[in-house]
Order: sequence, then structure tokens, then C-alpha cells
Amino acid sequence: MAVRPVLKMGEPLLGQVAAPVQRFDAQLAALVADMTETMHALNGAGLAAPQIGVSLRVVIFEITSNPRYPDVPPIPFTVLVNPELTALGEEQEDGWEGCLSVPGLRGLVPRFTRLRYRGRDIEGAVIDRTVAGFHARVVQHEVDHLDGILYPQRMRDLRNFGFEDALRGQVRPTPD
Repeated sequence: MAVRPVLKMGEPLLGQVAAPVQRFDAQLAALVADMTETMHALNGAGLAAPQIGVSLRVVIFEITSNPRYPDVPPIPFTVLVNPELTALGEEQEDGWEGCLSVPGLRGLVPRFTRLRYRGRDIEGAVIDRTVAGFHARVVQHEVDHLDGILYPQRMRDLRNFGFEDALRGQVRPTPD
């Protein structure tokens, strides 16, 4: 396991659609181990493989006792491979988001409030969950990375985009 460097906005790989995972093997396990170590070292809520320079459709996410998200309900550690998202309804909610690939900045981003996600775990077993709220936001944020989308591209109004220290008091913690 290793903490890997996180690519930053502007790196071409972050704008590409990631390839589907074909094999659930030791190579995938090693990638997920590095992703996990990196996410935990940076106190992130999630991480996508492209963020560490690997163009594969793999995301991880978790909220337990994260100092950046003290008031957020727990989200179990999840490895989600080749995810598919389905919005459950049209309702969206604006929420402040940050990203390890857009360090130091936050933006107000609309996301579906309820969704179903399907995919595979690290061993290839099916995952099928229906979630809402912060959990739904985290999944949408991470899966966007697999489609070459960073959260500023989802924002409706760039007046709600700025540096964390300048936005103090306006921003509630949301996904990284």
C-alpha cells in the first residue's frame, strides 16, 4: 500500500472517460489498497481511480470518524467497480463540495437527493443500494470522476465557488 499523488484539475486524465474493469484480480486489489491509503491520509470522503492516475472505473468512499465531516451520518467503506447510477426522482439539492483534485476550493453543486447505484465490489460480487442525502451526493461526486467531470462543471453559478478560507461560515462540509 502507498499514498499516491492526487492529480489536480487541469491534468488531461481527469477529463477522460475511464475504462471498465475487466478483471477482479490482485492488480485491482493493489489499486484499491493504494486508493484507500491515499483517501485516509488526506481525510477524504471518497476517491476515484483517475484521481491517482489510473483510468479505470473504480471508486471508493467512506465516512466514519472523519474530522472534516464531524456531523455527517456514517457511510460504510465501499469499493464500487463499474458503477451505474439511477436518479430516483427529479429532486435535487444544492450542497457545498470540495475535491482532492481541486484543493482548497469549494463550490455549491446541485445533486439528486435519492439514487440507486449498482456495480461490483472488489471481488466481483454485485452491489445494489438505494441511498439518499450525503451518501447519494458522495456517490455522484465520485462517479463523475469516472466520466471526466469535476464538480465545478456541475455548478450553476460561479459566484458560489471560492477558497475554503474565504468562504468560512458559508460552507457545510461535503464530499471530497
